[in-house]
Amino acid sequence: MSIPVSRRLDFTEIPVIDLSDLVAGNDDPATIDALGAACRDVGFVYIQNHGVAQDLIDDFMAASDEFFARPMDEKMQSLLNDRSRGYLPLRYRSYESEETAATSNQEGYWMGVERPLNPQNKLDGPNVWPKEGEALRSAMELYYEAADALSRVLQRAFSLALGQKPDFLPNLFNPVQSLLKVNHYPPQANPTTVSNIGVVPHSDEGGFTILWQDDNGGLEIESKSGEWVEAPPIPGTFVVNLGDAMQIWTNGEFSSTPHRVINRSGVDRYSIPFFAYARSDAPITPLMNGAIDDPDAELSEAYQRRHWHRIFPIAEILEPA
Repeated sequence: MSIPVSRRLDFTEIPVIDLSDLVAGNDDPATIDALGAACRDVGFVYIQNHGVAQDLIDDFMAASDEFFARPMDEKMQSLLNDRSRGYLPLRYRSYESEETAATSNQEGYWMGVERPLNPQNKLDGPNVWPKEGEALRSAMELYYEAADALSRVLQRAFSLALGQKPDFLPNLFNPVQSLLKVNHYPPQANPTTVSNIGVVPHSDEGGFTILWQDDNGGLEIESKSGEWVEAPPIPGTFVVNLGDAMQIWTNGEFSSTPHRVINRSGVDRYSIPFFAYARSDAPITPLMNGAIDDPDAELSEAYQRRHWHRIFPIAEILEPA
């Protein structure tokens, strides 16, 4: 299906919103209204006082730095599988046979909820861990737990900002199918083409993403006019951006905004995205603002695998029939 047109505006900066009331369990109207405005007009927002402890981030970064410094042949032993878990190699290819075919100057590591293989839900599966990777596993699992808790706070707040019942979005996200990734970007002074940068211009396909980024910058987002606006690191904050599924569910009221990464810092860049994906049988179809029930709507399992097939051909994810 086509993605409903968003109401995204031209903008020159990204709002910063204090989440302390929401994290404490208080549905503060001013905070919810500010989140709603950011989601409608920009599709990106910084959040501060988000409740994720700094020591979780520090431990995660230390373990990630150790893993990415290993020889490539050792890292390749944990290669990304068809459940999008494991190591995504440096300079992987995406969107082959499409106009946007590109190489991303990035490597990463993925994990999700630990579940056995399930023929009824091909998003489920065990995680893949490197040999002598106990520090990475522990750090990722602890961070995942904290990011998932924050995700649930945002699901409720987004629902209220849309004028819906508090469980409108939580019902679409549970049981949890979200994935966590850590990214490593080698420095890249002067990329020659847009198809050979840290991450090529794209919008996230899921519900929303909670991103921690280090101090080195590189994230840029696209305004409605096509201008690329920097999203520089702000200490103590996460960047939250909405994905295509959210724009579809809200029938264009909330905006999924294209973004890219170019690491011009001259040093290694790291980031940690937590991708909030819908439950496997959630319909990916407009659900509000005059939407008509679609009994043939694509479900999240097929939707996700269709997108992963395009983005990560190295994982040999079969395209849904």
